[in-house]
Amino acid sequence: MRRSKQREQAFFLIYQSMFNQDNGDAVELYNENVEELSEFARSTFESVSSKTEELDGIISQYLRGWKINRIPRINLAILRLAVYEVKYTDIPPSVAINEAVELAKTYSGSEDASFINGILGSVVKDL
Repeated sequence: MRRSKQREQAFFLIYQSMFNQDNGDAVELYNENVEELSEFARSTFESVSSKTEELDGIISQYLRGWKINRIPRINLAILRLAVYEVKYTDIPPSVAINEAVELAKTYSGSEDASFINGILGSVVKDL
């Protein structure tokens, strides 16, 4: 399975967990109803879940005129995943940003993709 597909799986789980706090259920439901979850997606999801407060703090630093609770959940899930990848993995920042923008284009909107690109560009400059 391609890495972008595995990343998309992690994104789905991150987004789903925003509505259901039981991470075990999220993984089980995904495996039963969608497809078998990759190990990369599972470990990324668990890592992002354990660092949600820290990731939200980083994202909040770059919001101009916005509060984090006003960001659409779909965009917040994308941002959490991308900031995690930039900060905690060896994935090149440009790849993490590009993948986040592609997720936003697919699941959000073109204006949201620009918003996400801007936030992540600022995050990368400061890390």
